[in-house]
Amino acid sequence: MFLRIRAHEPIFSGVRQSARKHLEGATPMPLTPEALTASSEVVAWLGSFDISFVPDEEPWFTIDGVESPRQIGSDGSGGAFVLLPSQDVLYVSSEGRAAIIAESFEAFVQLVVARPYWLDILKFSAGGDLAEMRRAADALEATLENGDEVNEAREEICGALDLPEPDDPVGALYDAVAASGAIVRATDGSPFTTLFNRFSIDNNPMLRDSAA
Repeated sequence: MFLRIRAHEPIFSGVRQSARKHLEGATPMPLTPEALTASSEVVAWLGSFDISFVPDEEPWFTIDGVESPRQIGSDGSGGAFVLLPSQDVLYVSSEGRAAIIAESFEAFVQLVVARPYWLDILKFSAGGDLAEMRRAADALEATLENGDEVNEAREEICGALDLPEPDDPVGALYDAVAASGAIVRATDGSPFTTLFNRFSIDNNPMLRDSAA
């Protein structure tokens, strides 16, 4: 997965710092795109998940009921990430699929860090079967080629952002996509379909063998 997120503030370099500094005893502020980009070290570690912070140039979809969608990022396959007025994060694929994938920007970052192959989990969801998604997640984790680097990046990002580990990232992803009510359209008005794809890991010999 290649993910690019739009920067709204300058990125500071050199010194490790928390993007969520708050007074001792105070309630932490929610993680935002602006806060995340304030930590150059976090940005660098997110680079191990192929995350950077640059915008798309031209709009290529619309969202019913949202006049000016705030696109916060894009990925290498041409998909886009949008922060909705509700603060949900919507993913719009270049292949005509779209759905809400997280209830907040913080939950989105938690998902990307915990399950960087989240889009493949949806690809191998057998049409939106939670059990198949969990099976796919286990197989994808087991077949990571750079597992040590991923785990190191996970620890560094969560530590720098004071980001708690999600209890059930796959379950949260399923809930978000299943409940997604966002209607996304191409510029010709045709609606996008769900992110749940029909495949299961049984369609992929390597993943199937890993799960055996």
